[in-house]
Amino acid sequence: MVALTSWQALKERANLQVGQKLFIPAGSGGIGTFAIQLAKYFGAKVGTNTSTGNIPLVTSLGADEVVDYKKQEFEKVLRGYDVVIGTIRGDAIEKSIGILSTGGKVVSLIGPLDAAFARARGLNFVLRFVFGLMSRKIMRLAKKRDVTYSFLFVRPDGAQLAEIGKLLKSERIHPVIDKVFPFEQAKEALEYLAQGRAKGKVVVKIK
Repeated sequence: MVALTSWQALKERANLQVGQKLFIPAGSGGIGTFAIQLAKYFGAKVGTNTSTGNIPLVTSLGADEVVDYKKQEFEKVLRGYDVVIGTIRGDAIEKSIGILSTGGKVVSLIGPLDAAFARARGLNFVLRFVFGLMSRKIMRLAKKRDVTYSFLFVRPDGAQLAEIGKLLKSERIHPVIDKVFPFEQAKEALEYLAQGRAKGKVVVKIK
């Protein structure tokens, strides 16, 4: 799911081009570790933020510009980006709009949902109106900065999965696995995830 989400966000929604600058918050997380690699495969320049201890990891994955969030705020030091992928909640998306160049794009994976999403899903007028209200603040901010905002809800796509499979098989990209828990420790795995410190993915082994 992480691989498909990254593909659809970068290639399909953002239409990421060779040489463009992409910012991925929390680059050492599950989505970040995959999206960095995929973006580099597409020929983009990648910026991210992470903790001091995770800088070597994101750099090894291909990140070109890394902000240590324990020392600096990314919105104060980064500029001239073309695309931002929203991966963390809170005010990170609003802050990231400020680092975009004119015509830049924000593709959010965590909300707020917008009216365009409701229309694409065939939802009724009431829900379209509600989602429009939910995203009104961020949409106004984006318009003021002359950038665009959209919410992405990943969908199944066999052809895209096949392309990702080829990249994995050829080792152009690889999953980053932090820890593997036996099924009996599923609760501990969830607790570990909840700490928000995982580097890449956490796996629960069924057998």
